Amino acid sequence: MAQSATTSRLQVSLVALAATAALGAGLLATAPAAPSGTAVAAAQADNTLNAQEKAAGWRLLFDGSTTKGWRNAHADAFPDKGWVVKDGLLSVVESGGAESAHGGDIVTMDEYGDFELKADVKLTKGANSGIKYFVTEKLGTPGRGSAIGLEFQLLDDAVHPDAKAGRDGNRTFGSLYDLIAAPATKPVKPIGEWNTAHIVSKGTKVEHWLNGTKLIEFDRASESFKKLVAISKYKEYAGFGQAKSGHLLLQDHGNTVYFRNIKVKGTALPNT
Repeated sequence: MAQSATTSRLQVSLVALAATAALGAGLLATAPAAPSGTAVAAAQADNTLNAQEKAAGWRLLFDGSTTKGWRNAHADAFPDKGWVVKDGLLSVVESGGAESAHGGDIVTMDEYGDFELKADVKLTKGANSGIKYFVTEKLGTPGRGSAIGLEFQLLDDAVHPDAKAGRDGNRTFGSLYDLIAAPATKPVKPIGEWNTAHIVSKGTKVEHWLNGTKLIEFDRASESFKKLVAISKYKEYAGFGQAKSGHLLLQDHGNTVYFRNIKVKGTALPNT
């Protein structure tokens, strides 16, 4: 009797197992299929332009493997030290933090008036650098390897002492250096991660963007801007910030900083 009951229970279990398997097969068979032609979008490779960017007029300023299109400030050639191109990145070589004392700043061959500039930037701990625009080499010091212009500040705000210098935070990451402070709530990513700097210039109006968020906007022709210049470190430079066009510049401030995906939209102008 016990053996018969055991056999019955075994038969019931086998039937239940078969039913469960059939149900599972049915669910798999009726699961919706992916639409034909559907594909997962591939991530865009670094230092390339997609079709939309090309159609909109964007151009690469760094191809990921050469220094084509760049030269040393106040010189005709790219510096032979202080900068490295490796693994698709353009980087400043650490040299102790002195401004333009090693390789020196690099500038674009061309000048730009109305433009948009985007660049991915990664700082190392304590680093200082900057992206300058409307750079006029006439205002710099020949032989020193640096040049003067408006600057999108790149800085480790938590460590570098320059963050507490200037006025009201106007030397912090994303600020118009020594002139207009970026908000403290800016969406800056931690040191060691990539941030996307974006500068928009149209006529005399300029905007700084960071990771898709507008930080500041100003008018270079306004009296308020000129008053800020008058109390800044740039007060000694007549006509600072008023050039109709200028070079774009990446700063060598003696700290390791990495750049990639450097691209510009706007008409390249002959040197003035």
